[in-house]
Amino acid sequence: MSINTLQYATLFQASLDEQMVALATSGWMEENAAQVKYAGGNEVKIPKIAMDGLGDYDRDRGYVQGSVSLTYGTYALTQDRGRTFQLDAMDVDESNFAATAANVMGEFQRTLVVPEIDAYRYSKIYAMANAKGKVNTTAYTPAAATIYDKLLDDITAIEDIIGENEQMVITMSTHAAKQLDLADKVEKNLEVAEFTQGNISRKVKVLDNNPIIRVPSARMKTAYVFHDGSTTGQTNGGFVPATGAKPINWIITVRRSPIAVSKTEKVRIFEPNTNQKADAWKLDYRKYHDLWIPDNKIDGVWVNIGV
Repeated sequence: MSINTLQYATLFQASLDEQMVALATSGWMEENAAQVKYAGGNEVKIPKIAMDGLGDYDRDRGYVQGSVSLTYGTYALTQDRGRTFQLDAMDVDESNFAATAANVMGEFQRTLVVPEIDAYRYSKIYAMANAKGKVNTTAYTPAAATIYDKLLDDITAIEDIIGENEQMVITMSTHAAKQLDLADKVEKNLEVAEFTQGNISRKVKVLDNNPIIRVPSARMKTAYVFHDGSTTGQTNGGFVPATGAKPINWIITVRRSPIAVSKTEKVRIFEPNTNQKADAWKLDYRKYHDLWIPDNKIDGVWVNIGV
């Protein structure tokens, strides 16, 4: 065939990468992966800097010797997810394959992949924050009369440790965001500003220079079950809230704290003449990803959960 399947796979790859950044509400977290090193296999190495604090300067002996160390912690990528699809050759010929395949894969990623990655990242942030005591101990139900003060209390809890010079990102469920919109105190304190995520820029509301990212409530739970796609009851794949999962009202993070990595996203295309199982175009999609917050950055995180 005249079609270059490798070229199409490359074009689809670029398009899907751009779409992922644009649609994932957690896409900004991947900007923090610039210093991450791929260690081979399913591992990455994340740098950590440790150094001594100030000492007294002596006019005779001069400076007190200090030490600085750069070490790399090893982290495992745990999320290896994928699917394969077939488009029958009788339904899709060479002339309309590109448009049809791009539509199918784009819709798959928009409606199923992006929500899952968001859900995984937010639930993992909750798990890490909970392990370090960075979650409210009393469940809070968002209400217009109290949400503004409650949100400021949580922001202050972080600022009391790290100071006021770090920009934070407030990731908020749509349910909680609606109550914030209705709060009497908030109108004069919210502004609209540009929020950049990769090459994508969009307008969001900001509170004291901290952008508020609204997320569908279905992606903001404390725990999920991610179906394997083959076990009985899980063949549809995707994810569902775990039994006993609680809603997350909002997650406040210093922007540089969460480190999200998408190590592998591979699209493979097989022509009908190459596909051994059917007279059909075969599309393989794979997504390899994870998220971490190093111990020295967990103080820049707070999670507020509901009932």
